[in-house]
Amino acid sequence: MSSLRLAVFDVDGTLMDSQDTIQAAMTLAWSRFDLGPPPPEQVRRIIGLSLPDACAVLLPDAPAETWRGVAEAYKAAFHELRLRPGHHDPLFPGAREALDRLEDEGWLLGLATGKSRRGVEAMLDAHDLHGRFVTIQTADDNPGKPAPGMLLRAAAECGIEAGRMAMIGDTAYDMLMAKAAGAAAIGVSWGYHPVEELREAGARVILDGFDALARALDATIGEA
Repeated sequence: MSSLRLAVFDVDGTLMDSQDTIQAAMTLAWSRFDLGPPPPEQVRRIIGLSLPDACAVLLPDAPAETWRGVAEAYKAAFHELRLRPGHHDPLFPGAREALDRLEDEGWLLGLATGKSRRGVEAMLDAHDLHGRFVTIQTADDNPGKPAPGMLLRAAAECGIEAGRMAMIGDTAYDMLMAKAAGAAAIGVSWGYHPVEELREAGARVILDGFDALARALDATIGEA
């Protein structure tokens, strides 16, 4: 059996605190359809889903063409906001150091996110993270969470079994995806879904800080 181990991270709410930008972009998108402001608590609930799925959840009574229109308006608004001077979605405290430590310990690193490929590239640019992730799975190329496709493809690209992989995320969608793929599910408490929901969705452990990540991974996957 291969000794390689893969740690796959969600982006929004796990590595990066982007909820303010997501809320602002969704508000702009809704305003272009005269829908009024979307409730922040509802927007937090859909972070992590692919954009079409998120719009369908937020607007369950609207026709499909409205979902598609809002999704396109959201992408344009998010791009507009990202280009504004002073825009910054910060990494959560300890995220960069955790990535450094895992690399030093021989872990392969990956991303599995509901963001678009363009959004991921912007994140990598903003935080100088290019070259850190050997596999990057986005909503552009895979079924949305909680379907297991992102993780199964990540494992295939890295040539490992699903049991040698862990998914680190902040939403129940991440935990359900990991469970469906046969990967270890590790939740974080600083993101956008309550801890109780992460546990109910299958999280083996809940982290309160990135400093505990390496130990949690060793406990769930085992030593290389």
